[in-house]
Amino acid sequence: MDLIPHPAFSPMAVEAISVEAVLAHGPGVLRWRVAGGALADVSPAEAVRTDGLWQTTCFELFVKPAEGEGYFEFNFAASGAWAAYSLDGYRSGMVALALDAPTVERLADGVRVSVDLGGLPGGKWLVGLSAVIEEADGTKSYWALAHAEGQPDFHDPACFAIELPAPHTP
Repeated sequence: MDLIPHPAFSPMAVEAISVEAVLAHGPGVLRWRVAGGALADVSPAEAVRTDGLWQTTCFELFVKPAEGEGYFEFNFAASGAWAAYSLDGYRSGMVALALDAPTVERLADGVRVSVDLGGLPGGKWLVGLSAVIEEADGTKSYWALAHAEGQPDFHDPACFAIELPAPHTP
């Protein structure tokens, strides 16, 4: 799947971002690939929960159960740091989500993440994939499967562009 840059924040050298995702109501693997351009230098860090990752290069996953207003936000940095939140509505009621630490592996062209989503509610999900990219020269661009009107806002329902069906039960 290809992400598209927000039209108000064009990248300088980054040409494309793609995501390969194997998502399920359980363990999943995602790989974000960045083509072209040098990203801002990222030093490896401990693979610990860290707030504010979206302020520089950060790869994001949003999962919203089709029923209700609540949703979940996952942030993954090339440094290995990560964050996971539960929100009870649009940008409201954000709390840290109890989650086994995902594995975030830095690659030459992006990151590969293994994360277990088995603790999230069942049923049909709406999913958003996005990235905040900071290039070596400081240019920031905001990439998603789809964008809402106005400023970049990955929490907007327009960004939840993938429908993942409920798991089949025997």
